[in-house]
Amino acid sequence: MSHPTLHTLETDVLVIGAGGAGMSAAIAASQAGRRALLADRSLIGRGGATIMAQMTVAAALGEQGPDHWQHHLRDTLAAGRGLCSEPLARLLCEEGVDAIRLLDRWGVGWARDGERMAQTRAPGHDRPRCVYVGYLNTGPAVAKTLRAQAAREAGVRRVGDLLVVELLRKDGRVVGAVALHLGTGDPVLIRAGATIIATGGLTRLYRRNSASLNMGGDGFALALRAGARLIDMEFVQFFPIGHLAPRLVGFDPIMWDPFRYKLGGKLLNNQGEEFVERYGNAAEGQGYTTTRDAATYAILKEVEAGRGTPAGGAWLSFRHVPEDTLRAAFGPIINKLAKAGIDLTKQMIEVAPIAHYHMGGIRVDTDLATDVPGLYAAGEAVGGANGANRLSGNAITEAIAFGLRAGRTAAADCPEPPSLQELEALARPWLQRLAPRHGEPAGLNAAALIEELQALMQTHVGPFRTEAGLRQALGELDALRTRAGDDLPGGGPQDPVRLDTLDLRNMLLVAQAVTRCALARRESRGAHQREDHPGQEDAWTLNQTIAWRDGQWTLANQPVQRLEARQEDIA
Repeated sequence: MSHPTLHTLETDVLVIGAGGAGMSAAIAASQAGRRALLADRSLIGRGGATIMAQMTVAAALGEQGPDHWQHHLRDTLAAGRGLCSEPLARLLCEEGVDAIRLLDRWGVGWARDGERMAQTRAPGHDRPRCVYVGYLNTGPAVAKTLRAQAAREAGVRRVGDLLVVELLRKDGRVVGAVALHLGTGDPVLIRAGATIIATGGLTRLYRRNSASLNMGGDGFALALRAGARLIDMEFVQFFPIGHLAPRLVGFDPIMWDPFRYKLGGKLLNNQGEEFVERYGNAAEGQGYTTTRDAATYAILKEVEAGRGTPAGGAWLSFRHVPEDTLRAAFGPIINKLAKAGIDLTKQMIEVAPIAHYHMGGIRVDTDLATDVPGLYAAGEAVGGANGANRLSGNAITEAIAFGLRAGRTAAADCPEPPSLQELEALARPWLQRLAPRHGEPAGLNAAALIEELQALMQTHVGPFRTEAGLRQALGELDALRTRAGDDLPGGGPQDPVRLDTLDLRNMLLVAQAVTRCALARRESRGAHQREDHPGQEDAWTLNQTIAWRDGQWTLANQPVQRLEARQEDIA
């Protein structure tokens, strides 16, 4: 067994994850006068969910008519089905306004309607509130803008290909981390006064997902092992109209949403019937008003009833939309689709629910601080703000607003960490594990086990759940954990075996958290649908938290955090 070179990095604020939330946090920490280390397992600003987002961004800017963050808050709380942490939801809606205007000043290029920003109405909103960058370019434009801004900040150091494998604590406080540099296979010891987890969600746990490969719940696993509590882990949002067929290469699987709410695409079953209103939803007409959880339910129930499409979804039809209208709205995309052999004036698309976003995550207060000193979280890694169902358009707003707040508050809370010698002593068990194991038989096929995990989560912990299925999932997860063992095979430069093994370790832990919380919540609410408990129950208007300490899971309930009524509330 050889011993690789140990590299060291020192910073005031360590930011793990370099999507929208992480870049915003690093920029804010730097502007507060601190050194920020922006670390990501992929390329800086090119991994995570932000760059993949093609949709709209919600903020009560009032560019297209009167609006106020309290109107946005009301819609957010309604979508959350009574479970939103109201102080966090308020932070999202109130500080989101300044965050989106800040991106505008940094040159993101929001679409304009004359001198004003264009705003469109997305499902669940009471008025046009969502900005966008033209032709499905919102996420890439936001990511590019933040990359450029981070590059201008002298206090931001950017390190890609760096996988953080464990947080280090002294006297209960997070004081740094052990990481693996994927390019060389060498371990890296990071000394930090404060740490922000901004690693995004967990949708890679599911076989059908809209995530990049680094969305397997890394940050949740790091937080759990550091002693932090997670909240609302049972609430996984399935995007109802993920692309299913025909095969499309180079397109985001959730690309049909803006088409649908801009052009009124129709959801049809295999008999050509519109069906969404059969499941307690209002008829949509030319609009697109059904929330994501309700549309997911309607599509899967039609498939279950034998009225699905050949590939197992629903038809999405724009055949009623004139070609000139299609081209006026999405000209370049229409041409790109034509090259792929799809003519929307004649063909229908098959769509089906796809794991898209996670409402749950790390429990934080309004400073984005966890209950572990020195540890913060931002963006989709945070739980609580979205309750049981995220309102369309809130994801990027949350990422930027929470990232900026976390960066500022972490910058104000980063005392001198222990010396590198002390950190190395704390990290010694992990440094020994990370030593390469060349010449030893691989034994474990972690990539195959990841596929098994994704399949069982899709089957038993997907949009519809039962006690029997969830208990089966827990049993299968335990069996996978036993098969995975504790060995860390491989090592060295760009070793996929070692990376898959580390990913599997995290994914198994986080899948357990989701499944245990889903089993405990005996009702149906928002994105959590229990077929054996079909109604929403007042007794379950509470948040579940879960922790992993000393090898044991502890589930607890807490009352939903409410805002005190204010006299100046907008009527």
